[in-house]
Amino acid sequence: MTSAQLLAATDAGAAVVDLATESARVTLQQPVRCVAAGPGGVALAGGADGLWSSRDAGESWERAELPENDVFSVAVSPADGALYAGTEPSRLFVSPAPGEPWGELDALQRIPSRPQWSFPPRPWTHHVRWIAPSPHDPDRLLVGIELGGVMLSIDRGRSFSDHRPGAVLDAHELAWHPRAERRAYEVGGSGAAWSDDGGESWHEAADGLEVSYCWALAASPRDPDLWWIAAAPGPFKAHGRQPADAHVYRRENGAWRRLAGPLDVMPYALAATEEALVMGLRDGRLRISGDGGGTWDEPSQQLGPLAALAVLRL
Repeated sequence: MTSAQLLAATDAGAAVVDLATESARVTLQQPVRCVAAGPGGVALAGGADGLWSSRDAGESWERAELPENDVFSVAVSPADGALYAGTEPSRLFVSPAPGEPWGELDALQRIPSRPQWSFPPRPWTHHVRWIAPSPHDPDRLLVGIELGGVMLSIDRGRSFSDHRPGAVLDAHELAWHPRAERRAYEVGGSGAAWSDDGGESWHEAADGLEVSYCWALAASPRDPDLWWIAAAPGPFKAHGRQPADAHVYRRENGAWRRLAGPLDVMPYALAATEEALVMGLRDGRLRISGDGGGTWDEPSQQLGPLAALAVLRL
């Protein structure tokens, strides 16, 4: 069993999960859909009713005031500690540290494709689905719009380039590799992609992928060519009431290999530590693999409906 601690976004609130003791404690009793953790115990949690920040690895929380309350994404920069929050409608906010004022990065509003952004279930709106600050360069920032594409800033959000070539337009999750400086990853509604030039351009990752609706991803901290995704036949399967028919795939040697599945419940989150791969299912169950997804254990934590996981950095 891994010794990692996780922060989970659930319908009951933000929960601190200790995988070693198989315990979970709700420390923010407010439904949240997104969480993030950064160096020194800094953490963020966001949901339909606002944004909260923590300075003690999710043990206590304080409300952060934003002009928009419907928070869909949060991030803590590993490079400089800056805090980010994205909302519906698509707006992006930044704060230099917990307790400091938040300001809008309004360059996102001037991206040429913005008038075409539209979230299919609510076509009159859209949201910032994911924010990924580079762990190597505090100036470099990826932002995923659902549905609108992957935007890149190389000046801390003062300006943005439009949807990057080769990236998935319906962006669901973005990540950087912690050691390979230019490597980034994406999953979205029509597949998966990766970048080896700092997010400037992207390569489709389709070989061996049998279903294309991809929702969660995690990359091996050691090997930038080893990463995992969760995928299903489509959004109604992934998020509806019928069995999800979902799978977890592992990518190595340039192709995907199917691991867990078919799963009745969609994996909404994947997290990789030095010791293990953690899968968070939509219904709140966790599964843990110590061999890269070959076999899985199910700890006894009971989290309830789950939306996201983040690895706490104490």
